[in-house]
Amino acid sequence: MTDAARARKIADRIRQVVAEMLERRIKDPRLGFVTVTDVRITADLSDATVYYTVFGSEAERADSASALESAKGLIRSEVGRQTGLRHTPTVTFTHDPLPDSARHLDDLFAAARARDEEIAKRREKAQYAGEADPYRRPEEDLEDTEDLEGAEAEGTEGADGAAGRPAT
Repeated sequence: MTDAARARKIADRIRQVVAEMLERRIKDPRLGFVTVTDVRITADLSDATVYYTVFGSEAERADSASALESAKGLIRSEVGRQTGLRHTPTVTFTHDPLPDSARHLDDLFAAARARDEEIAKRREKAQYAGEADPYRRPEEDLEDTEDLEGAEAEGTEGADGAAGRPAT
């Protein structure tokens, strides 16, 4: 087992090597606009999974996948040569679903924004069901106590028939 930091460095180097190979050396006409997004390598450095995205349609994605599979041996030998590892890891290409997920989330956010705008339009025409402000404020409490104290000073009786005493 290797150190996790070393595995990350090797994975970054593999990503660079694969990206350079796809840009400069692989001349397969089936290969579309491919971007290497990530490389993950096992702790024993025996398997490397290369995540990629393809700009284009589903047919272009399938063509690019078959082009990558046919160039896998050449890419693996170049990875072994440039990383200097004793045992070259096997290379597996996997389509990265992250951009598709991000696109789906963008669509969901757009739908949520549209619903929020609709609710805001409805809110402009809305009226309160009760009072505009149903909460009591401290200054209102003072006015109420002043009214009560004024009533006690005048000698009026409360609801229980006794002046100034709380009901028991």
